[in-house]
Amino acid sequence: MSEQMYFTPTWIGGPHATPDSALPLAGGNLSFGACEVARRDPATPGAVKREVLTIPELAGIDGARDWLHALSSPRAEIAGLRFDQPRVMGVINCTPDSFSDGGERFDADKAVADGLAMWQAGATLLDVGGESTRPGAEPVPVEEELRRIRPVVERLAAEGCRISIDTRNAPVMREAVRLGAAIVNDVSGLTHDPDAMTTVAELDVPVVLMHIRGTPQTMQRRPSYDDATLDVYDELKARVDACLKAGIGLEQIIVDPGIGFGKTVQHNLELLNRAALFQGMGCPVLLGISRKSTIGKLSGGAPAGRERLPGSLAAALMGAARGVQVIRVHDVPETLQALAVWQAGELVRAPEGV
Repeated sequence: MSEQMYFTPTWIGGPHATPDSALPLAGGNLSFGACEVARRDPATPGAVKREVLTIPELAGIDGARDWLHALSSPRAEIAGLRFDQPRVMGVINCTPDSFSDGGERFDADKAVADGLAMWQAGATLLDVGGESTRPGAEPVPVEEELRRIRPVVERLAAEGCRISIDTRNAPVMREAVRLGAAIVNDVSGLTHDPDAMTTVAELDVPVVLMHIRGTPQTMQRRPSYDDATLDVYDELKARVDACLKAGIGLEQIIVDPGIGFGKTVQHNLELLNRAALFQGMGCPVLLGISRKSTIGKLSGGAPAGRERLPGSLAAALMGAARGVQVIRVHDVPETLQALAVWQAGELVRAPEGV
């Protein structure tokens, strides 16, 4: 097999921070003036050569044109969402064993109230889930998952909220969409349920494909990669290609590198640092790192929950600075405030009326 090449945008910034030759990153407000080009031979996948080349220098590289087109082209709207700036997805865990909130939203009335508060604060998506996928979590029977999510999805959708259903199970996907969910978010990348792929294709709804190795029960048992970023890219790209073959269009797909799902802290840092690589698939990128254990481990063992908010905000801004289009968070108002200040400073442009 021939040498594989990967292009990660770098020298990313607003109009005052990039050269005239820079290209727009995924058609958004940020531009990139160079790429880190990674090369590896499939026979020795752990031996990666990397160099940074400017946009003019890339003109003479075979294959660069297709990569640059994918990296710079605007993303299609999905479920009425434009991706010219970062969007915030609020997390609604309808479970008794969530790692982040200890099951405080297991009560449907509270879950709905919290979801409405997130929506009114400015979240553009509410991600409703009835099965915990934290490390070590046991599967939940489909009927129990349905019991948990039904009233929450139905009531939030009735209020006009844009809902994504966080599930690995085809029957839950069908029921949630029937009740008003607009997007399917599957942490298994449509691999857990053999009917999931055809279900999403038949429902004709957008899907978030997340990368994971193993299952929630097994994923943190000594995860290992030849090169975490490139391996995750290849495996996630294979899921995108499988969707295309099944009749799910690229304009219906969002990709998520799966921070914390079968990765060590070092793997997570590499993925966060090179998150712009995933724009090479030509679809929006989602980042979910809010309140995760990596943040606690990097900050002296901060307890779960809101004690990890400052680190979560730092990670969200790192993702936004690398062109991530959707940031999945537990703390919506705080994240939106941080993004507003970051974006105004990066673009050197105050919001209208300020």
